[in-house]
Amino acid sequence: MYSKIMVPVDLAHADKLEKALRVAADLSRHYEAPILYVGISSSLPGPVARTPEDFAKKLKAFAQAQAGERGIEAEARTYTSHDPARDLDTTLARAIKENGVDLVVMATHAPGAPEYLFASNAGYLAQHAPVSVFVIRD
Repeated sequence: MYSKIMVPVDLAHADKLEKALRVAADLSRHYEAPILYVGISSSLPGPVARTPEDFAKKLKAFAQAQAGERGIEAEARTYTSHDPARDLDTTLARAIKENGVDLVVMATHAPGAPEYLFASNAGYLAQHAPVSVFVIRD
């Protein structure tokens, strides 16, 4: 049913992704579909990496660790943006198209007051993506 699963990863908050990572791995094994971990880096030094190349290495290591730990096929793809927070929605939509993804498994937090005024990234993607989006609350 699914042939490629995408999981957006914020390496600065990887500790909050466990539930989504577990669900994605379960779906990956069930459908024998590889997972594409997607991360968005700034071109400027940040809390995770000093350069986009360093960020890409860390994301690749994250994907390899997930593959080994969970018994799945995984790869990583890094996108660079001048403003990752602002460009997140459009970058994830582009990643879906460019990589032949047919399911997105995405972590989110419980909605609060700001989500009544501004859509969450997961909510935006679920409404606008041309593929299924499985939103996992932590």
